[in-house]
Amino acid sequence: MLTIPLAGLPADFRARALQWAAQFAHCAYYEHNDLQASAAGTFGRLLAVAHEAPAAPAALADLPAYLARPAALPHCGFVTYDVKNELETLGSSNFSGLSWPALHFFQPETCLHWLSDSLEITGQTAGVLAAILATEVPAARPPAVPPLRPRLPRAAYLQAVENVREDILNGEVYELNLCQEFYAENVRLDPVATFWRLNEASPAPYAGFLRYHDHYLLCASPELFIAKEGALITSQPIKGTRRRGATPADDEQQRQALLHDEKERAENLMIVDLVRNDLARVARTGTVCVPELFGTYGFKQVWQLISTVQAELRPSVDLADILRATFPMGSMTGAPKIRAMQLIEHYEASRRSLYSGSFGYVNPNGDFEFNVVIRSLQYRADTGYLSLQVGSAITYDSMPEQEYQECLLKAQGVLEALSTVISEQLSVINSSDV
Repeated sequence: MLTIPLAGLPADFRARALQWAAQFAHCAYYEHNDLQASAAGTFGRLLAVAHEAPAAPAALADLPAYLARPAALPHCGFVTYDVKNELETLGSSNFSGLSWPALHFFQPETCLHWLSDSLEITGQTAGVLAAILATEVPAARPPAVPPLRPRLPRAAYLQAVENVREDILNGEVYELNLCQEFYAENVRLDPVATFWRLNEASPAPYAGFLRYHDHYLLCASPELFIAKEGALITSQPIKGTRRRGATPADDEQQRQALLHDEKERAENLMIVDLVRNDLARVARTGTVCVPELFGTYGFKQVWQLISTVQAELRPSVDLADILRATFPMGSMTGAPKIRAMQLIEHYEASRRSLYSGSFGYVNPNGDFEFNVVIRSLQYRADTGYLSLQVGSAITYDSMPEQEYQECLLKAQGVLEALSTVISEQLSVINSSDV
């Protein structure tokens, strides 16, 4: 292991490191953006790379044996939304321009871990620091991306919200997370440069960059799906969104409006109850608790209503057991979860792929952190397919146009990363009534 004082590294070292790392077929970068004081939790700042991923798990059933192998470095990977089909009698037949594997993990050859005042390089360390310092970061240029088009036309989305409200009235579900995709084709994108643009436009505590061969995830997620520290497991569902105010007074008014909005509180509480029930399936009896309900947390574009649910795990429970109990996360499905997922497949026009899945790492001691993949771009360099997905929680009190505008608000940071001409992007999206 090499330990290097951060004070001795150039200011753009992280940019150089990710530029160097992105040459590897398997690359995962986790970024907290120094938001410890203002967000509900954070990733560790970690960069992991590998040329190959031997014996990588392809399904949840393969995960326990894979993670049981001795490891000196974290296992890094992702779980797509479609793993639901392994957990329940469900299917995914909507259009997909992405085709990620359902689940994938890799063991790094080299890992960089940023501490408060030093950098640790572990695994294969020979020549790594010199290679990173010799890496040049290309001059930043705005990406040449055409305005994104909706897979689900605006009028169809508004009708879907009305249909979900009817389903709720009929007792099918009491909340459903309805998502939609905006996409572009034949795009030539610099994934690393675009990630840094996204990270600047929308800094988040669970941000990250992922490369899996020609597939890329550029993520600015504010949400923790699940984390384990010792026997303690934590989930922090987000439900409730308001724009940030233009002045301090307006900003505080927006925060208070979110905190006291009965619809938003009801949405959040429904998912908190769902998460409590999910965690109870793997927890010691009587240990599930809610240390914080309806916390308000500010991010660059939005205020979010975040609650924290915790529990003490039963002995011998592993990550696969926890995923079987909790995945997909309730904040991205609705409740009851299985019926909500059936209706999601019916109303949405494209597969979610890694969106509303999870991206994270498992430390050698078994502790782990996984985010909720939202506020993200998915990109295939081999085909040029670029995807942005956003969603909102539909209850009976939902107003279709307000839900649509909430989706656009959540997309704003990602659109800023793609183009400085946000008004043109939104004009194309809003005019898509066919």
